[in-house]
Amino acid sequence: MGTRKKVHTFVRVKPTDDFAHEMIKYGDDNKSIDIHLKKDTRRGVVNNQQTDWSFKLDGVLHNASQDLVYETVAKDVVAQALDGYNGTIMCYGQTGAGKTYTMTGTTENYKHRGILPRALQQVFRMIEERPTHAITVRVSYLEIYNESLFDLLSTLPYVGPSVTPMTIVENPQGVFIKGLSVHLTSQEEDAFSLLFEGETNRIIASHTMNKNSSRSHCIFTIYVEAHSRTLSDEKYITSKINLVDLAGSERLGKSGSEGRVLKEATYINKSLSFLEQAIIALGDQKREHIPFRQCKLTHALKDSLGGNCNMVLLTNIYGEAAQLEETLSSLRFASRMKLVTTEPAINEKYDAERMVKNLEKELALLKQELAIHDSLANRTLVNYDPMDEIQIAEINSQVRRYLEGTLDEIDIINLRQIQEVFNQFRVVLSQQEQEVESALRRKYTLIDKNDFAAISAVQKAGLVDVDGHLVGEPDGQGFGLGVTPFSAKPGKKSKSKKTFKEQLSSSARKEGASSPVSGKELDVSTSKTQLTPSSKEGDVKDMTIRERETSSIEPLPSDSPKEELRPPRPSTPPPKPVAFEDFKNERGSEINRIFKENKSILNERRKRASETTQRINAIKREMDVTKEALNFQKSLREKQGEYENKGLMIIDEEEFLLILKLKDLKKQYRTEYQDLRDLRAEIQYCQHLVDQCRHRLLTEFDIWYNESFFIPEDLQVALKPGGSIRPGMVPVSRIMSLGEDAQDKFSQLQQVLLPEGPDSVAFYNAKVKTEQKHNYLKTMMGLQQAHRK
Repeated sequence: MGTRKKVHTFVRVKPTDDFAHEMIKYGDDNKSIDIHLKKDTRRGVVNNQQTDWSFKLDGVLHNASQDLVYETVAKDVVAQALDGYNGTIMCYGQTGAGKTYTMTGTTENYKHRGILPRALQQVFRMIEERPTHAITVRVSYLEIYNESLFDLLSTLPYVGPSVTPMTIVENPQGVFIKGLSVHLTSQEEDAFSLLFEGETNRIIASHTMNKNSSRSHCIFTIYVEAHSRTLSDEKYITSKINLVDLAGSERLGKSGSEGRVLKEATYINKSLSFLEQAIIALGDQKREHIPFRQCKLTHALKDSLGGNCNMVLLTNIYGEAAQLEETLSSLRFASRMKLVTTEPAINEKYDAERMVKNLEKELALLKQELAIHDSLANRTLVNYDPMDEIQIAEINSQVRRYLEGTLDEIDIINLRQIQEVFNQFRVVLSQQEQEVESALRRKYTLIDKNDFAAISAVQKAGLVDVDGHLVGEPDGQGFGLGVTPFSAKPGKKSKSKKTFKEQLSSSARKEGASSPVSGKELDVSTSKTQLTPSSKEGDVKDMTIRERETSSIEPLPSDSPKEELRPPRPSTPPPKPVAFEDFKNERGSEINRIFKENKSILNERRKRASETTQRINAIKREMDVTKEALNFQKSLREKQGEYENKGLMIIDEEEFLLILKLKDLKKQYRTEYQDLRDLRAEIQYCQHLVDQCRHRLLTEFDIWYNESFFIPEDLQVALKPGGSIRPGMVPVSRIMSLGEDAQDKFSQLQQVLLPEGPDSVAFYNAKVKTEQKHNYLKTMMGLQQAHRK
């Protein structure tokens, strides 16, 4: 483990023209801040009001640029993350103090980008500088809104909304969010696209303190995994960087929040209060319990608060006199956070595949060394490989001869042979036990003492005494449950048995021809209702493949032969039902195929569930008939007189077979019922896949229909391969007014901005793509609403 270190705390003051110079002063070392308040004369002569406060911090950032803030606060944390250390950077403060600007910045200007995009850029720059390591980067974006967890990247087409709500789960490796999507990013531009996608989904509101106030806590996490390309060591390092943008605390009297905004403010202040309680508990060395589970925010940040990571807190405050009380509250929080200690440590894991290869190499070397040792010790050639079937059979033969007394001793060669000798002793002992049990079963009907159902059945039948001894035919060693001798049965037994069979036959005819019970004989045969187990694993694999195909469907390219041979477009758009059939045969053929296959699987599962239900009903009817026959046999025995042998009750073979048959039917009933429950779960899952395919098919059809029949023919050339516009990228409402395409505008933007920021290409690329996507979605929603009207 690493050495313990305190949390680094910094303060950033929001620039203002009305700075309170008389009340707020900075230390010469720029690591302290002093607050002075004038005494309230309205309290009288005796006034013990505190007027001065001094706070020691790791740095005060006043009129600092975004570059300076990142260099001071975040650069070292991100750099150590690639060495295997977890890191957390948190922005805390009053609403409108500049937390989101500090963390995210603005997407309009590259220079004003915040800590988060700069951290992504630094990670990919450092990856390029480490060619000896294979480093993968993944990201996730979590939002905590009104004590509920949301995935800000769930709007991506390959993710989709989660069916089950997300939950916070703890395991020995730490805390993680179950249901949160994690996305692999191979280049800087992809990471920026995910960041911008999540930012557009954040919840904001307006009040008197801030026009664009964040109404939720957001945690952007960067996961790093590094494998060495040069070393064959199975160890690799992992780390994660949590970039936390907390919602601002509010004084409702100042913000003037009402309605929904008021409810959001209540949840925000409550969670921040719980966060402060957890910080106070962490700073107290005598406290044993830390209240992490009081709210979702503290529970999700359990690893970051006092865990094994580098923790940095950036407190944003106002510099105005009107906000001095909130500034004091934020600085108190920062000073409490400074008392918290963490224990950063490198996160090392082991690659199982590489470990196996290294162990195989080491095993080969050890075998070679062992062979050299045997030759130096003048030992004969010894085989240390695992034994084959012939060698095992030879050892089994030696063990049997040793037990029979024909072999005096067994020669020992190596340790593996000793283990196999003991193993064969166990095998021989088990075989002898089975032979003894089978011999007893041929003579007696045995009941396992641990089978409480069978024991209960024979107890109800009066076959055991108070001490639990079973009665049967004596064999000189004791008593066991067996077939009653024919001489012990009364002379009228056969007649009564015939009467019983006739009654049973009539009852079976009442149940109908589908009843599995025969009136001619009553066998305890399990073959009548035994079912062949279904290949559930194969079915689950099929459904998993269907789901992957469904989630990974891409629109077919527009350069297919069918579209090239398409007849001229009619002057008026065709009816949607007709166009839909054409779409299913052309561009949507792949989606339609998967939809039909999923639907066929769903119908097959429903058919199997129906058949299983019919079998369950048949088994239930058979159980009822067997119970009726058992009750009849019992009542018949009571009428004829109960026979005893040395004070214990004896039943005949037919009644005992009925008891066993009832037990077997109950077992089959439970098995079939479990199969039915599994099938119902599969049906529910298949129905979800079918609905997902149907939704995708209709969505793709709407896009195809609008682009095929609403875009003028002279602009269709731009949508073909080699054109500057991809189908689905440009909204239909903007097609008519395209003076220049998006690529031309972006090229002009690059010519203006690239001389000032050569590294901004990925940033602006991601920004343009995100804007195009969301403009397209808005336009399509507008078209759908207009079509409905």
